[in-house]
Amino acid sequence: MKKLLTILALSLTAVTSANAAVVVIGNPAAADISINDVKKAFLGKGNSSVVVYELEEGNPIRSEFHQAVTGKSDAQLKAFWSKQVFTGKGTPPPAVSGAAAMKSAIASNPNAIGYIDEADVDATVKVIIKP
Repeated sequence: MKKLLTILALSLTAVTSANAAVVVIGNPAAADISINDVKKAFLGKGNSSVVVYELEEGNPIRSEFHQAVTGKSDAQLKAFWSKQVFTGKGTPPPAVSGAAAMKSAIASNPNAIGYIDEADVDATVKVIIKP
């Protein structure tokens, strides 16, 4: 019986995760931006006026975002930023703890972009791209 409950719980978690749809968000006053510009910004190669916020490591939305936009896995992203920091070519974007913190950071800066689950979008931010 315990095994059955464990399997059921895991499959519900998988279904919930599969329904998550990541979106790139910006301040409601922000200009539109291309997916290529978003990729560059999140890899520290884009327009320096764009302020980028990440979700914390381990967040499944972070993994989904980077797979879809930058094409990097969690391990590849960590290795990329380690190299950037070590060579003095860049520092990773600041990380926020969740959707509420991301929306707060984005809403307070018209040049900021980030990403969250589409279900968490509200009037404080606008969807810029659905990767």
